[in-house]
This record gives sequence, structure tokens and C-alpha cells, in this order.
Amino acid sequence: MTGFEIGGASAADMEMIRAWADEEGWNPGDTDRFAFAVADPDGFLVGRLDGEPVACVSAVRYGTGFGFIGFYIARPHVRGQGYGIRLWKAGMSRLDGRLVGLDGVVEQQDNYRRSGFRPAWNNVRHEGVPRAGDDGGVRVVDAAGLPFSLLAAYDRRFFPEPRDAFLSAWTGLPGRTALAAVRDGRVEGLGVVRPCSGASRVGPLYAATPEVAAALLRRLAEHVPGGEIAVDVPDANPTATALLAALGLVPTFEAARMYTGAAPTVDLPGLYGVASLELG
Repeated sequence: MTGFEIGGASAADMEMIRAWADEEGWNPGDTDRFAFAVADPDGFLVGRLDGEPVACVSAVRYGTGFGFIGFYIARPHVRGQGYGIRLWKAGMSRLDGRLVGLDGVVEQQDNYRRSGFRPAWNNVRHEGVPRAGDDGGVRVVDAAGLPFSLLAAYDRRFFPEPRDAFLSAWTGLPGRTALAAVRDGRVEGLGVVRPCSGASRVGPLYAATPEVAAALLRRLAEHVPGGEIAVDVPDANPTATALLAALGLVPTFEAARMYTGAAPTVDLPGLYGVASLELG
């Protein structure tokens, strides 16, 4: 292990990590890194071998009791040599004492189990162009026109700790569209679509009913060239899975949501799509 060093990621490293994730076929958002950086500036680690970046991991702290692991990548030419596991241990050490979550790709799930993670559900990516339909009277507005406090309070129903800085950047970055469903002054749905290397990804997608989710998906797709979107849907919400199938989107990828302890209590029936497989 001589010559291997672990340090915090720079702005240039964040773009490199995005490129590595793209090579892995994860279809990261073009500008996700800007929101990631404000979520936890010290939460992104890079391992360098004789100065060459060869591995990365994110270990992001939320609030006082939750953390999320993501972007666990070792470059192909150094795999199996122990560099990745050293970086993994550094990331987990940063989250010591917290409940930790991750979204594990199929080939890594046994390794995560050995590290104490247990599956809660699968996030299954569905892709395609939503079938046209009637919005059923759902009122959809630009989320930027709503008080941010309403959006932050709504997000707390679906995530175990406050993440206001992340949410503000995530919904407001240039090139993205954030839409909300409102009724009688209440937020009843929220969706964000962002450009990616492949299909534009929608996340989060929250909705009080399938009709609200469908209206948001159709409207979000209108802001995407060709209308093709991708949504990471928790299979623990069968209503969401059935809706995506009814809209003509098909499964293309899956990752297991896993935790080191009991899964946190969130509004699963209203969770139609997670924000990010990398940060939760």
C-alpha cells in the first residue's frame, strides 16, 4: 500500500468522479456535483496511488444521526488490490455512530452485507417516454415560485434528516426543472428533472396519489428533449411500480437500498422516485 493516500475531493475531482460514474453506466446528472458539494463539502474522498486518482467514495453526513455512502468506485486496473476497501473504511469511519444507508449495485451487495448492511427495498430504474393522458385536475406549478420552507418541510416526510442546502441547490440549478403539485395551499407533490448523459433523470418524485405522480411525470417530460426520462422507483411502493408500467416506462437497472440498522421511517406510499442513488 506504499504510495496510497486518501484525501478530500477538489472541484476537479468531483467532475472526475462524475465521469467515472458515467463509465460505470450509472447515468449521473450533468450538474449533480454542485448540489453534492453543498450537502457535505468534506464528504467526498479520493484515493491516490503515487499521485494518480484510482478510487473514490462519498460519505455524506446528514443532521446528527444519518449518513449515506455512494460513489464507491475503484478504477479497473487497481481492483482486487485492497485500495478500494481502504477507502471504504475511511468513508465508514467518517460516519461512525450514525445510521448509514446506501444503494448497492447487484454485484456489490454481498460485500455490503459483510459490512453490516441489510436490504430494505430495491430502487428500480424505469425509463421511457410517459404515455399522454389527462392531468385529472392536478394543479402543477413551478416549484421556484413557492416558499422554500414549504418544499423543505415536504421533503422531510421522505428523508430521515433535514437537507435544506442540498435541496435548494438540487431544485434550483440551471438546466433543471422543478415542479410542484399544490392544492389549497398545500404541497401534494414534487418532482425534479435533470439532464444526464442518457435519459434525463427524475428525482425526487413525491406525490400524494398516483394521479399527482402521473401529472408531474408528464409535465416534467415536456421539459426534456424527446421526452425520455428515467426514475429510480422503490419497489416497496407497488403503486409507484404499477404507475410507471402503466405509463409505458420499463425497468433498466436496479440497486438495493440498504441500511446498517432498521430502515428509517419515511412516507413510502408517497415516494415514487428517490432523489439520487449516490446521496439518497
